[in-house]
Amino acid sequence: MGKKYLNKKQKKILYKNMGVLLALIVFCAIFARSDLFGGGETLEDLAQKQVQETAPPTEKNSEIPEREFSPPEKKSEPLQREPELSEEEQEDIPAKDRTTYSEGFYYEPLNDTVKERITGISYPADDSEAAISYDTLRYVNVLHYDFDGNVQNGELICHKAIAQDLLEIFYELYNLRYPIEKICLVDEYQGDDSLSMQDNNTSCFNYRALPSGRLSNHAYGLAIDLNPFYNPYVTRRGDGSVNIAPAGSELYADRSQSFSYKIDTEDPAFVLFTQHGFTWGGNWRSSKDYQHFEKEI
Repeated sequence: MGKKYLNKKQKKILYKNMGVLLALIVFCAIFARSDLFGGGETLEDLAQKQVQETAPPTEKNSEIPEREFSPPEKKSEPLQREPELSEEEQEDIPAKDRTTYSEGFYYEPLNDTVKERITGISYPADDSEAAISYDTLRYVNVLHYDFDGNVQNGELICHKAIAQDLLEIFYELYNLRYPIEKICLVDEYQGDDSLSMQDNNTSCFNYRALPSGRLSNHAYGLAIDLNPFYNPYVTRRGDGSVNIAPAGSELYADRSQSFSYKIDTEDPAFVLFTQHGFTWGGNWRSSKDYQHFEKEI
């Protein structure tokens, strides 16, 4: 059989139908992109919008300071309640003489239990000629975060003139989650300052003298050493050599290096202590005591 060809009439009908179909396709495409369909957003527009909403912040905005610090203007509730005391311990506390700043942060006169703990160790066994009396000292209880991020109970003994300062400072450090490895009475180390520093213990009162024979400000409860192993005491001997205490902390005497727990002028502890009228041993000229804060009264 031979091939069949469309006549003129059939071709005219075919071309007309093709024209209608093409017009319908163009109309649908315009309609799909108009505001009548999906608010004018194509699938591509929606995809780009979702990517923008879920994308991580830019590198500049995602930078988090290692330690942010802005002392709060008002007191807020602490993150941890004060550890429960036994009935025997509660009975030994002169509640009427206790000054509470917030739960877990208080100071009070030395009770008989505390006096027994320190006498003959951080406090002279014979206090007849002591430069400071029990009545001048205060027992301070604080909370703090250790190096593992756990909340610990800390205790200090200080001069009554700085007890309120210490409560406020350690309260703010606690709210900032500032890491302090431990806060124990130096009596836990038999009053040995070297052992206390080597164990990175933060402490205040210790009735001891300087090499010169003059009493240290720690003997008056007016000085505190904070994270001492990472913030050593650096002095120069008469022969020109350098002494660094405690032993083993030599690496941290180079303050040009960056390392954790370093106290410098940008550190929250430095800011808070100096705001409360303390001076920092890291600013001394003849020696550098980076752990040390003290206050004159």
